[in-house]
Amino acid sequence: MLKGFKEFISRGNAIDLAVGVIIGAAFKTIVDALVEKVINPLIGGIFGKPNFDSVGAFQINGAEVMPGAILTAIINFLLIAFALYFFLVVPMNKLNSKKKEEAPAEPSDEVKLLTEIRDSLAR
Repeated sequence: MLKGFKEFISRGNAIDLAVGVIIGAAFKTIVDALVEKVINPLIGGIFGKPNFDSVGAFQINGAEVMPGAILTAIINFLLIAFALYFFLVVPMNKLNSKKKEEAPAEPSDEVKLLTEIRDSLAR
């Protein structure tokens, strides 16, 4: 049982997943700050308020039903997706494309050796 656990922990997938979750949690604070402190105030300044919780609100037997909260959640999701895409994905894609353009891959030692063997056989 311990051997199986050790193999599971030693696999790259589990470690990569753990690192991804930790980095994602740390990055969440950056995205939250961008949305809550920059984008939402801009929306509030333009449209009056960035919170749609009270839109369509009504009461049933003293309980307040706020369907606008779903609208707020959807808009916040879209804002977070927008921020992630334009402030993380697009710059990273540009950076990766520049790296691919800059350095052509040099053949490995095995490829060089196989090329030499091929050339020798051809002679």
